[in-house]
Amino acid sequence: MKKKLFITGIGTEIGKTVCSAILTKYYKADYWKPVQSGDLHYTDSMKITDWLGDEVYCHPETYRLQLAASPHQSAAEEGKLICVEDFQLPETEKKLIIEGAGGLMVPLSDTEFMIDLIKKLNVPVALVVKNYLGCINHTLLSIMVLKQRNIPLEYLILNGSFPTDTERIIVNYTEQKTKIIRFPDLSAITKETIKMQADNL
Repeated sequence: MKKKLFITGIGTEIGKTVCSAILTKYYKADYWKPVQSGDLHYTDSMKITDWLGDEVYCHPETYRLQLAASPHQSAAEEGKLICVEDFQLPETEKKLIIEGAGGLMVPLSDTEFMIDLIKKLNVPVALVVKNYLGCINHTLLSIMVLKQRNIPLEYLILNGSFPTDTERIIVNYTEQKTKIIRFPDLSAITKETIKMQADNL
C-alpha cells in the first residue's frame, strides 16, 4: 500500500498546511483536505497548489463550507449534517497527505469528531505542535487520546522554535517509535522555502 498520512494539530493556526506542503513535496504525494470550513476564496488546497505548482494533485474536498467556524457549526448553517461515513479515501497510485481541520476533537457533528474520521480512514497521524503557553498540555492530551483510540502516531512535528524545557517534556512523553521532525520558523512561505525544508528532511 502506498503511504497515507493524516496531518492534525494541537490547535488551529499552528502551521498544519505548511507542514502538509513540505511532506507532500517530500513524498511526491497527492494532497486531500476532507473538510474546508471557511476561506473558500483561498482554500488550503489552493495554498498547496501555489506552493507546489503543477507537480501536486489536490483531490476535491468532501465538504466545502462557507462559514469559518467549527465544521459542525458551518455545516449546520447550510442545513447539512456531516457523517464520517460520507468520506472515502481518494483513489491514487501515489502517496497521499490528508490535512484535517483543527485538532483531534474538532466536532464534525454533535456526535462525531475529527478523530473519528481518522479512525474511519485507518491511516497513521502526524501531529503538528507549535510553541505557546499551554502547548505542553494540548500536545500530551492529543498523544494520550491517539493512544486510547489505537491510532499510530508516526510523526511528531515541532513547528518552529521551542524553549528547551518545553521540548524536553514533549519529546520525553512521545514514544520512541514516533519520529520527531523539526521545522524552523519560516520568514516567508514560498515554493523555494517549502522545497528547502523538504530537501532537508
